Amino acid sequence: MSQFFEVHPDNPQARLLKQAVQLLHKGGVLAVPTDSSYALVCHLDDKAAADRLRRIRGVDDKHHLTLLCRDLSELANYARVDNRQYRLLKLGTPGAYTFVLEASKEVPRRVSHPSRKTIGLRVPDHRALQELLALHGGPLLATTLIPPDETEPLNDAHEIRERFEHDLAGVLDAGACPLAPTTVVDLTPMGTGGDAEVLREGAGPLAALGL
Repeated sequence: MSQFFEVHPDNPQARLLKQAVQLLHKGGVLAVPTDSSYALVCHLDDKAAADRLRRIRGVDDKHHLTLLCRDLSELANYARVDNRQYRLLKLGTPGAYTFVLEASKEVPRRVSHPSRKTIGLRVPDHRALQELLALHGGPLLATTLIPPDETEPLNDAHEIRERFEHDLAGVLDAGACPLAPTTVVDLTPMGTGGDAEVLREGAGPLAALGL
């Protein structure tokens, strides 16, 4: 049975967030709100938890996972970033953007894309999630909470608990999320003199990035 944490969206209770962090450190997978939709998250360095996250989501190791980071400086520890890429990242963080970059050695090879060695990274603009990341003390491995064989993410914490109570260690409820997915931008071509490529247009406006 998953634990259910109801937190205030603007002033989340640290006591409850600390309990959620303890579940992550024990290898649990959580459902958490973001500034785009609910996501599944787990500890980056826990292989069993990452495997469980993929199983719940119904994806294999070729599916791009994302690292949720506290800020741009933390993001830069987990990706190879040049000056051109950094300027564009600065325009989109925090916000509803996922950036695909070449993974650094800080990213376990088993969670980066198996053929490209890339990883998705984002800095969410969501108070409760930001405070959870701060208490956790590092990035979280994440994927959008879309049930297997479905196309739309779940947006109601109570429904998530009912459908996944035997799979999740906990559900963080800070109210409904927007249902628009993140805008996904591949920055890897910039590393060889090319231009950023928009892989998916979503909640993050392209104009803010100059694209």
